[in-house]
Amino acid sequence: MDMFKIAKADLSKLLAAIAAEQDLFVPAKVAGQTNFTLWNEETAVDLDTLKTVKSPKDVFFPQSENLYTVKKEDKKYKITPEELCSRDFVVFGMKACDIQGVKVLDRVFLADPVDTFYAARRAHGTIVALACGEPEESCFCSVFGVDPANPDADVALWVVGDDVCWKALTEKGEALTAKVEALLSAGDEAAVEAKKAEINAIVEKLPYADLDLEGWHGDATKEKFDSPVWDDLYKPCLACGTCTFVCPTCQCYDIKDYDTGHGIQRYRCWDSCMYSDFTMMAHGNNRTSQLQRFRQRFMHKLVYFPANNDGMYSCVGCGRCVDKCPASLNIVKVIKAFKKEEAAK
Repeated sequence: MDMFKIAKADLSKLLAAIAAEQDLFVPAKVAGQTNFTLWNEETAVDLDTLKTVKSPKDVFFPQSENLYTVKKEDKKYKITPEELCSRDFVVFGMKACDIQGVKVLDRVFLADPVDTFYAARRAHGTIVALACGEPEESCFCSVFGVDPANPDADVALWVVGDDVCWKALTEKGEALTAKVEALLSAGDEAAVEAKKAEINAIVEKLPYADLDLEGWHGDATKEKFDSPVWDDLYKPCLACGTCTFVCPTCQCYDIKDYDTGHGIQRYRCWDSCMYSDFTMMAHGNNRTSQLQRFRQRFMHKLVYFPANNDGMYSCVGCGRCVDKCPASLNIVKVIKAFKKEEAAK
């Protein structure tokens, strides 16, 4: 597939051309924080910030969404399901780690029984990825096999000097390219390869680039679950749930009812396994201590998920939990703590 390019100064024209036919989600700075939002001509697009505060997973798996509405009419109840996504859209500027996060969510929501709300969004969404310009110290995506210089999406972008290079990688990407090709000119493959080498050279020098996953796999359930390392490791945890809400792969949700005064809306919203009332039932909760809840989060990322998904971890090394945890408890610290214990044996 051909390589194209467009001047950075002309990106607004490209975004406008995409948004003319379909919805467009871009990273934008609002009140000093960068997150993905629906584009319009007033949007302060921010492609320079490496990582948005939240991952863009909520484009496909919203933080809150209605499922159906129930109304009482003439002593009968009428149930109206929420319409599935039917409009095409583009997510512009996703990084390689967040795209890997979507692949993790695919394993969850597209497995039988298929989540129709998620499946509809995936079917109508086109992902335009942006290679990382300069990975940060908290990044460790390469540990999980993610290449920040070579994002696997429908279209891949690289910023090279004053240009943005564009390459379609899938049929969806080819279709989008055809719609904006008039704005693109021939790109330089050699310049992109040089940029990839530059990015990978940075990745090799990052503090967590040599993080060792030895011992973490789908067969390690009993060994890791029963380890005494958890006894002290969990104690600073505030159970705030920040880690789960910024994570690209956390998929836990709750289903609730809301009385609108004119009927009942049933909706689902993100939830967190770190909360004491998570999956609370009439008989109580299976995980009754913060140690158990803390352990669950990391066992799921590094043991349970790979056990059921052909070895795929449900951590993508984006580093958001490293950046945001107020108690500095994150997956890197967990992996290192277990490594230290093994070395002491």
